[in-house]
Amino acid sequence: MAAQEAVDPSVASPAEPDAAPARSHGGPPGAAEPRAGAPDSVREAEIAVEQRHLDRVYRRLGEKIDEAEFLMRDAAARGQVGTPGALAERDAQVFRAGVHLNRLNSEFEDFLFGRVDLLPGKDGKKGPDGAYTALEPADGAVRTEEGPSGARSYADIAETLHIGRMGVLDADYTPLVIDWRAPAAAPFYRATPVDPGRVVRRRVIRSKGRRVLGVEDDLMRPELTAYDPTGRELPVVGDGALMAALGRARGHTMHDIVASIQAEQDQVIRAPAASVTQVEGGPGTGKTAVALHRAAYLLYQDRRRYAGGILVVSPTPLLVAYTEGVLPSLGEEGQVAIRAVGSLHDGAGVEATLYDTPAVARVKGSSRMLKVLRKAARGALDLHPDGTPTRLRVVAFGRRLELEAAELAGIRRTALGGTAPVNLLRPRARRLLLDALWAKSGSAGRHDDPELAAELRSSFDEDVSAEDSFLAFLDAWWPELTPRGVLAAMADEKRLSRFSRRVLNQGEVRRTARSLARDGHSVHDVALLDELQAILGTPARPARSRDLDPLDQLSGLEELMPTGWSNGESRRERAERLARERTEYAHVIVDEAQDVTPMQWRMIGRRGRHATWTIVGDPAQSSWSDPDEAAEARDEALGSRPRRRFTLTVNYRNPAEIAELAAKVLALAMPGTPAPSAVRATGVRPRFAVAAAGGRGLAATVREEAARLLGEVDGTVGVVAAMHRRQDVARWLAGLGDRVVALGSLEAKGLEYDATVVVSPAEIADEGPAGLRVLYVALTRATQQLTVVATERDEPDEDGVPDLLRD
Repeated sequence: MAAQEAVDPSVASPAEPDAAPARSHGGPPGAAEPRAGAPDSVREAEIAVEQRHLDRVYRRLGEKIDEAEFLMRDAAARGQVGTPGALAERDAQVFRAGVHLNRLNSEFEDFLFGRVDLLPGKDGKKGPDGAYTALEPADGAVRTEEGPSGARSYADIAETLHIGRMGVLDADYTPLVIDWRAPAAAPFYRATPVDPGRVVRRRVIRSKGRRVLGVEDDLMRPELTAYDPTGRELPVVGDGALMAALGRARGHTMHDIVASIQAEQDQVIRAPAASVTQVEGGPGTGKTAVALHRAAYLLYQDRRRYAGGILVVSPTPLLVAYTEGVLPSLGEEGQVAIRAVGSLHDGAGVEATLYDTPAVARVKGSSRMLKVLRKAARGALDLHPDGTPTRLRVVAFGRRLELEAAELAGIRRTALGGTAPVNLLRPRARRLLLDALWAKSGSAGRHDDPELAAELRSSFDEDVSAEDSFLAFLDAWWPELTPRGVLAAMADEKRLSRFSRRVLNQGEVRRTARSLARDGHSVHDVALLDELQAILGTPARPARSRDLDPLDQLSGLEELMPTGWSNGESRRERAERLARERTEYAHVIVDEAQDVTPMQWRMIGRRGRHATWTIVGDPAQSSWSDPDEAAEARDEALGSRPRRRFTLTVNYRNPAEIAELAAKVLALAMPGTPAPSAVRATGVRPRFAVAAAGGRGLAATVREEAARLLGEVDGTVGVVAAMHRRQDVARWLAGLGDRVVALGSLEAKGLEYDATVVVSPAEIADEGPAGLRVLYVALTRATQQLTVVATERDEPDEDGVPDLLRD
């Protein structure tokens, strides 16, 4: 979603006549920094407001911690009396104070994440947390007045509630923070523009420790001019600012547009969850934000059902960073996990830092790789560092027994004949080896009595299994395999050629092996590692008992103490650990689903076998070369669950001038696909610049255009280039500050900036079969201004317009 501080002057509210087009969000949250010497923006002022409140909250938390520590010391002093009654009272007080102190300390980080501003309620009743209980506004809470431009609606904010991980009252028992689980917090999750209740503004607060990093507002009543208790008009940051301006604009057209946006989004947010909800929409239609609000809505509507967790999958780490700012992880059990596709596999040390070429990505992402991986998993049994043994020799019952290479090969084929994961077949292989050795020993017919025969066989198995030579042989002949080890083996071109016979051609083998030989992993490698984990399996480990504190065993307090009291793990740490360890979820949200490859769908599907789903995407923005193959893998992951489909049609990110230019590329990329309707025009046409021949001329032009835009917008500037130019562009922009972000074309998906520079549309379009769709994405990132830098390859006309962007 957009994060605007103000909007286009042509639709700005009369109450904000000096509003300047400005944004401070795009790319990773926190990337935007104020310019030196610039006046404070609306966003910065609102961050300061929330910072003052957070400081007050932490002062109060400090007081409560001091109180709890005092109670602990006081309880210890009481124990000196020595009577049984005093000792019992001491133990009870120590326990109560300890529980309270532990909770205070464990919730101290990232404490505050939300706020709602509310109209007066129908009654004046308050709940136990000090907040008013009414859900609907009082009669007359909204007043209508006639003015020069027609009727306008006004209201006064009667109550503001901050939402956090735990309730906090000040010394006068006024709520400073409402526990997110409390009934008073319900409007933060349940309010929508179609059914706002008392909510005028909902604010997401992103903080780290004691510092507020950012705020993002949603207006539930964009047509309303609201005033806080000081008489100041309620400021709005982010998409809420645009919605406020649209909602207050003159004429019925804009009001109809706002109602359309609200109705479309509300239908998705409140859609029943017992199925698959599929949401499509073009750039700027709010797909991501709708999906995130849906997650919060579902979690709060049926917390018990979704205690199994909600997984939000985003295509890039940059989009994950933004997503985390909109939807904080809620509660003590880590219900919401927000992961990039490249971090979805939980293998130790696996992090996607590399990028594959489009040709290699098409191979790694294709369903064909499943056959290759299955062959590689079995073929990797022969990759022991000391070589695979070809003979087994043991001594049993005083005899030397041997199995030769042919016999061992037959045993392995038999063991691998099952469908169980390779590592889990090791016990079966061990048993087959013992069976073959037993047959060689000639002892099978020694006893007619079944009990004696079984006892002799058991003794034989124990003797052989205890021999060092047998154990060493088994470790070398059937080693425990790891996904990373198998993938590393596939970096050998000869081995990969053997594993992929009749699946990949020699060119694909060569390019893929070369990419796997690099240090590090790409996002496509992560899906392969996850598939290998499923193919190989994890051998069962003997359970380890937790080391208990001796006092736990003596007092029995372990059952009563909160998690983390005896082992040093805080509630927050426990939530994060549970989120990491969870492998299946109750609800799965896939953002930018059009870019998910078949192998990635398999990876995501394993985490949602019993889940309900929300799938969000736009086929016109797909960077995957074979949408039909991906759709087949998606359908396999979703199974036979019923589908509900929604389409978002209103683009309120891009001005009409930018949307019109992007539509020319959409017509080339997907003929006949309707573009979403832009709701505003700024009068600012896209700018075209032509770089002088040579790399140095391109570098100078890109830097010059980025610097110009930094001087014209208050927010962020994204510079989007073909993937192979990403590092070069970052170097060209060095020294311009944190408000400018260099992006590869595939990294821009889902992000937005106040202004963008698109470098050489022809280079982006030629990156692969999906190049035109990727270019369409690049051209739709800007909320205010767009500059296109052309090179000779773009064949610009006398006005600098590239061939691809001309009529």
